Amino acid sequence: MNRRWTEADVADQTGRTVLVTGANSGLGLRTAEVLAGRGARVLLACRSAERGAAALARVSSVASGPAPELVSLDLADLSSVRKAATAVRALTGDALDVLVNNAGVMATAKAKTADGFDLQFGTNHLGHAALTWLLMPALRGGTAARVVTVSSLAAVGARIRLDDPNFEHRWYNTAAAYGQSKLANQAFALELDRRLRAAGSPVLSVAAHPGYTTTGLETNTATSYRNPVVRSLILGGARLGDLLIAQDVAQGTLPQLYAATASGVEGGDYYGPDRLFNARGCPTKVRTLAAARNPATGSALWELTAGLTNVTPDPQ
Repeated sequence: MNRRWTEADVADQTGRTVLVTGANSGLGLRTAEVLAGRGARVLLACRSAERGAAALARVSSVASGPAPELVSLDLADLSSVRKAATAVRALTGDALDVLVNNAGVMATAKAKTADGFDLQFGTNHLGHAALTWLLMPALRGGTAARVVTVSSLAAVGARIRLDDPNFEHRWYNTAAAYGQSKLANQAFALELDRRLRAAGSPVLSVAAHPGYTTTGLETNTATSYRNPVVRSLILGGARLGDLLIAQDVAQGTLPQLYAATASGVEGGDYYGPDRLFNARGCPTKVRTLAAARNPATGSALWELTAGLTNVTPDPQ
């Protein structure tokens, strides 16, 4: 791999249709902009209609191919996930080439989704897993289709508590909850790859992480806390980290752009920055975590997710 791979290396995407979750800001918005600028038809999946409309206008201004379109999606509400999947299948005629599972919430105060799940586990993992399964018929109808699931460095050292994923029987720890959700993203991507290979499917499941990137999630995290002291501490820590370590959004988006578009990508691959312990730099293939690679964990998470979401896994 060329360690200096940049946005300029993104191949022509003419004729390809891409769905990006969380496309209203940060990594998702940049991903949508770059792919639309290379000729792809981009569907922006956003929770906020207002922010989605602003993102749509921004992506439209750089699109070199079909006009981008907005899809309403709230990953913290499984009824919204089902409606979004139905809308995407109709819009694409069951021909989707790339799904980028990018959206997420980070280190929020304790809260629940519309379906009663921990907000971070429910949004970051359950919502995306359900969406992926529901869109699998469209991905099978695509050309050289890929599912790119975005994990995080926060998965390092995390643990998935299959017996209590929603913190119903243990003390809630915001960092532990976030780490669990991002480890689940990685484990799901690898288990999906195993299932796709076993089914003989040409669809690829890969993962990526942005390293330490200034995405705006820190601000959203801070606003989830009522205590002004906690909010100030979070914002102060984020600013210090941004100053000392963080890279900008354009650089942080490169791993998922590589995973979504580069030649030579294989199912089960994981991409992240190449420098400073994978915190920043150009995209490179990195090693998945042992906990995520464990087939027993992947299979158990797959079954747990199916039971919690009441969505039939695909492939079965």
